[in-house]
Amino acid sequence: MLGVVTHYFPKVRAAVIKLKGLLSVGDKIRIKGHTTDFTQVVNSIQIDHVVVNQAKKGAEIGLLVNSRVRQHDAVTKA
Repeated sequence: MLGVVTHYFPKVRAAVIKLKGLLSVGDKIRIKGHTTDFTQVVNSIQIDHVVVNQAKKGAEIGLLVNSRVRQHDAVTKA
């Protein structure tokens, strides 16, 4: 598992994800939960409102998502 969703902001369709591995812009990820299951390419990563190209294990990142996600949804590489 690459990480887990800790929060979701529906107005801007952004998720906060606690990473358990390395994530880079351009990676293809899958977000899966009880009612969630989709894949997408990572177009942008933010840490503390600063855009970065890569985030390491332990970081809490902001990520724009294509669909609604929920707290505790799992994030894996697709």
